[in-house]
Amino acid sequence: MKYADLIQEVIDFINVVIPAMFALLFLYFIWKMFDSWILHAGDPVKVQEGKMFAVTAVIVVVVAVSVWGIVAIIRTSFLPS
Repeated sequence: MKYADLIQEVIDFINVVIPAMFALLFLYFIWKMFDSWILHAGDPVKVQEGKMFAVTAVIVVVVAVSVWGIVAIIRTSFLPS
């Protein structure tokens, strides 16, 4: 196996793992919002925690997408397709 083949295998693996991580992150976000704002809607502490989680989740998603974009730019700049 050549070095280029190994690098391509790693890139292919990452291209599968990152979207799966985004999907799991999205499902977790939906569950926490459902838990905080629907199941425990009468509890002001839980509702406040849900608001804090929502803000944190949006920041995490923006950072994750940004990092993924930077990695894609670096990959296309330095590695042949």
